[in-house]
Amino acid sequence: MSEKNDGANRDATKRSARERLLAERERQKKKDKRRRTLIVSAAVVGVLGLAAVVGLIAANTGKGDKSAKAAPVAAPSGATGKDALAIQSGKPEAKSTLTVWEDFRCPACKAFEDNYRTTVHDLEARGLLKVDYHLVTLIDGNMRGTGSLNAANAAACAQDAGKFPAYHDVLFENQPPETDDAYAKQARLLELAGKVEGLDTPAFRSCVNDGTHNSWVAKSHEAFQAAKFRGTPSVLLNGKDIFADQANPLTPQKLKEAVEAAAKGNGGAQTPPKGKGSPPPAAASPSVSPSASAKASASSATSSSGSRAGSGAGSSKAGAAED
Repeated sequence: MSEKNDGANRDATKRSARERLLAERERQKKKDKRRRTLIVSAAVVGVLGLAAVVGLIAANTGKGDKSAKAAPVAAPSGATGKDALAIQSGKPEAKSTLTVWEDFRCPACKAFEDNYRTTVHDLEARGLLKVDYHLVTLIDGNMRGTGSLNAANAAACAQDAGKFPAYHDVLFENQPPETDDAYAKQARLLELAGKVEGLDTPAFRSCVNDGTHNSWVAKSHEAFQAAKFRGTPSVLLNGKDIFADQANPLTPQKLKEAVEAAAKGNGGAQTPPKGKGSPPPAAASPSVSPSASAKASASSATSSSGSRAGSGAGSSKAGAAED
């Protein structure tokens, strides 16, 4: 009888030990689970906190980007066209109008200016052509920086001083490499003003340093985007894309002939003549814009010397040269 009792006691002891072990394991599992929950909760709180900080930074950044647009729009003296967004050179009574959308950082725009400048100025001087310049900031968006904006503001300040055409040409003649945002520095823009007689005045310096026309430039760029141009330069002669006809690309000589024909009243400016003319300019495709979806018939001129949109350049509905 005693042996049976001893065996029962041993079994009870073993069961009790197993039960304690199981209970201990269960407690440990619960403890581990609570610990994991706390760790995960802390991590989630940390992530949410980081997200909140990032969101705040992003929100503030967005607000900063809109500061130029939020400021009152101060158009330069004599600005013309819809919403006074164009700066006009040449005689207002000229029968032909060349509309040019340009960015002072855009290499393609420089190529257009270098090839057409002499012809355009000659036609202006003869009273046959006026040019409406629209200033945009495409390269600032593509390549980052503020050179397009600051240079456009400075050009508008030159318009206030009655010196826009000369300063416009100086900016393109001295254009830095596309990746060098040299025009972001007001000091450089003021230095170049010294090349235009009578431009470097206290009023001009104040206008440049204060960004007086920044909001006007921003509004001009908005109009460029709304028009669905594919890039810069976009060039229209009497409302028509001058490079739409790839089989018969416009050249400086053909531009001259078209404007002269329009002055004689035979409508030649609407359809550039197919004369031999001079060979198409080098670097004659527009730089590609981030909004390159729209009026797809837009231009590329005959040869390309610059890099495409990936380089930060833009392309054009009516462009003449391509980054």
